[in-house]
Amino acid sequence: MNLYKKINTFVSFNWSMKSLLIEALFFLAIGRIYKLIPLIKSARFLGNYMEETTYSIRDFDKENLKNISDAIHIMSSYTFWESQCLVKAIAGMKMLERRGMESTLYLGTARNEKGDLIAHAWLRCGSYFVTGKEEMGKFIVVGKFAKTKKELKRGN
Repeated sequence: MNLYKKINTFVSFNWSMKSLLIEALFFLAIGRIYKLIPLIKSARFLGNYMEETTYSIRDFDKENLKNISDAIHIMSSYTFWESQCLVKAIAGMKMLERRGMESTLYLGTARNEKGDLIAHAWLRCGSYFVTGKEEMGKFIVVGKFAKTKKELKRGN
């Protein structure tokens, strides 16, 4: 019954959302692979270290950003691998990169109630937070990676 409901839900989406969901699934897998590689080696693919992109955004991009964000959040609950904050942020960055859109990926740390160190990642495009907005306020930024227009043109 549950599988039937999921298939029915997928079929009910329009074609553009279906293609975004499939793209999100692909890039969530890519994000999971990135997470397996030590950050020191994968960082060069994430953008310019400790730089940020602009906060300006065009009005017609807002709907596109919302759809990308929704697709990532929907598909992350259906992957058989762990698709938490860093995987979602990388997937979002790659989806925006395909569209020639700048983004900044943030890495933050904090202490939980037990005093243990915890980490979080979130992604911003313009003034819109594509992933990780819910928790970002609890964390101190310790790293950021910007995919600027210049970086996107070089293909990195």
